[in-house]
Amino acid sequence: MNLPPDEFILVQEERELAFLQACFVYSGTSKEHGAAISRLLVNSELRGVRSHGIGWAPGYCRKLKEGDLNPRPDICVVHETPTSVVIDGDGFLGYVPMLQATEMAIAKGKEVGIGMGMVRHIGHYGAAGHYGRICLEHDCVGFSVQGFRNDGNAGAREERPSVAFTSSPPMCFAIPGDKEPSIVLDMVAHAVSGYHQNSIADLIERIPATFFKSMGLVAVATLLGGALTGFTLPQADELIQRWPGATMGGTVLAIDVKSVVPPEVFGAEVDRYIRDIRETTAPMPGYDEALLPGAVEERCMELHRREGIRFGDSEQKAARDLHEFTGVPLPWDE
Repeated sequence: MNLPPDEFILVQEERELAFLQACFVYSGTSKEHGAAISRLLVNSELRGVRSHGIGWAPGYCRKLKEGDLNPRPDICVVHETPTSVVIDGDGFLGYVPMLQATEMAIAKGKEVGIGMGMVRHIGHYGAAGHYGRICLEHDCVGFSVQGFRNDGNAGAREERPSVAFTSSPPMCFAIPGDKEPSIVLDMVAHAVSGYHQNSIADLIERIPATFFKSMGLVAVATLLGGALTGFTLPQADELIQRWPGATMGGTVLAIDVKSVVPPEVFGAEVDRYIRDIRETTAPMPGYDEALLPGAVEERCMELHRREGIRFGDSEQKAARDLHEFTGVPLPWDE
């Protein structure tokens, strides 16, 4: 879970943005693309989603600089209908192509009620919540998921790994509220992600239904976010030989609320549900409040924009790794 660090230094939002953008430009991206990726990484930091912030940036920069990913892609639309669009990311990180797909999906949703954007031939696209939250800004329900090529193939291992511990594709459901914070379920499609298999192996026998549901979530997410994008078409092999990090796809779905129900009616019911959960149910053990997904992130963003982003040991290490790799000055005063 994304717990706040016990010890930290404060870094201002604009300084982290400038630092990350300079690092991406050093690694070969355009200023525009570097700024877009940096904006999403810093958004994760602001929301307290430490798992999808600056910690990913050193790996991204090395992959771009060293040729695993394409730093100067020709991102283009390869197929389009009134309700859907397919974009080729040309070996780039998934962030920018997915932003384009999300914008186009929303535009189609506004026209016909529902729009779907798909991207293929990309690297990691970060937290799925980025794209679901953009849908919220346009009064749409959002869904996003990423799939990975050859997922499920355990390779030539002597001992087969348990099917209960397969991969962890990111996925998000985002539902707009009115006065209450919107519900944003931003997660990996795996019930026990982050836990070592040996530490919870006994749970498979004790609560098998959890693992069966988890296996189903992983399978659905992998195929909707991967196979549906066409990332295994014949020409993909040639592109992956050139950009071996581009083995992923991504999907986003935008449902325009007003196409099916007045937004004020839907928003009022979402707000009622959130209030009822908060006010009439007991919190989880060890917690003071019963909050739905998205509420804590809103509070974190308000705090971090007011006081600065809390950089714990892991964030500081990632920034120093970037500094050593790129030479860009650290985003805090030492």
